[in-house]
Amino acid sequence: MPRTSATSSPVPTVPVRLTGWGRIAPTKADLAAPASQAEAAELLRYLATPPTSKSGTAIARGLGRSYNNAAQSADGIVISTSKLNKILSLDPATGVVEAEAGVSLEQLMVAGLPHGWFVPVSPGTRQVTVGGAIAADVHGKNHHVAGSFASHVSSFDILFPSAEQAEPHTVTRETDPELFWATAGGMGLTGFITRATIQLKRVESSLVAVDTVKTKDIDETMAVLAEHDQRYGYTVAWSDDLARGRHLGRSIITSGDFATRADLAGGQLSHPFAFDPRAKVTAPNVFPPGLMNRYSIRLANTAWYLKAPRHREHELQTISQFFHPLDGIRNWNRAYGPGGFRQYQYVMPFGAEAAVRESFELVSAHQAPSFVTVLKRFGRADPGLLSFPAEGWTLALDFPARTRGLGPLLDELDRLVVANGGRVYLAKDSRVSAATLREMYPGIPEFRRLRSVLDPAGVLASDLSRRLNL
Repeated sequence: MPRTSATSSPVPTVPVRLTGWGRIAPTKADLAAPASQAEAAELLRYLATPPTSKSGTAIARGLGRSYNNAAQSADGIVISTSKLNKILSLDPATGVVEAEAGVSLEQLMVAGLPHGWFVPVSPGTRQVTVGGAIAADVHGKNHHVAGSFASHVSSFDILFPSAEQAEPHTVTRETDPELFWATAGGMGLTGFITRATIQLKRVESSLVAVDTVKTKDIDETMAVLAEHDQRYGYTVAWSDDLARGRHLGRSIITSGDFATRADLAGGQLSHPFAFDPRAKVTAPNVFPPGLMNRYSIRLANTAWYLKAPRHREHELQTISQFFHPLDGIRNWNRAYGPGGFRQYQYVMPFGAEAAVRESFELVSAHQAPSFVTVLKRFGRADPGLLSFPAEGWTLALDFPARTRGLGPLLDELDRLVVANGGRVYLAKDSRVSAATLREMYPGIPEFRRLRSVLDPAGVLASDLSRRLNL
């Protein structure tokens, strides 16, 4: 497909080569950064007007933290939200914030914490935009009590690629539930989100009171997670994916809630909402190929597990320590070397505990190395057609992309997930087939029907959507 001419676009563009956070499958596109909602609308009108509509595609891109190619559009235009990054209003009494799509969760934390407000849902990085958080319907360690991000969005404004329509459409769950829940988790394919109104979460401090438990195997891990879900607002397990035999699935579980004023002492009381979002170190630009392998990660996993306490209560941790430890290392994804990495995340329903165990056995038997291996429990699903979280167990793994036998292993995991009524996460998947995805997401036909109405010229498309025929 020929690239839309950068010189004819109403918004200046520059040629770029883009990947997702996993640093695989690079493609070239023209990058546009509209400075206002009006500029974004003009660009979408241009793309939807023949003959451009027959030659160009576009997709939104925030901070590029999708692990795959969801925010890439080969030989098309990638619309950056980097200039749509203003917090338009924040009510310190109610915690209601109106923000442009390019505002990051970190910006919301910096603005909200001095008034006692935190983001309602945070994934493992705060370097995610509001638009991206809605498009991926991101989840966090508190899904069992808070649901996913879209559940806390009261409205958003969206632009459609239309030759006639210039004004944004305001969407709420009440006025347009079909469009709301197609856009939540819809990976930017229903329209271009320009701003959103979000309800923040009231907290008494910026510290988290954390309890740590070290488990000996997968059975104990699942039992402790189930018990902790009843007692804590946030809970997650880091698991050793290479452990075998009686140590299979051994884990370190951290659970907690935001500390109250009664938990604080000394300087903590003087500055209860202190928050330092700066990265502590920067990963070097070049890592030797193969540095992350089954031997190095086995050593790292063992050291990390042995270092953890068997049981520790009420440790006060910062937001960065508890929610976003990897954000402390700028560009940590470079550690996987030039080959990059693939993240795989599934959810399988409660009752499929034997399948969760089998997934650990498959990964361990293949000796597929993952240092960031996270197991947790989801609460009730929201109605999003392509939203990932559903009630059950979710496991996320990071594998060096050049791991020997990785493709067949992930295919085996796909079959296990489908057989047990589960699905994979579209913000992280980089290789599942379109046919397999249809078995995981029964809402795909309805999603495609709605897209054909909203975008009849097929302007909005990503490398991900083309692979999966979304």
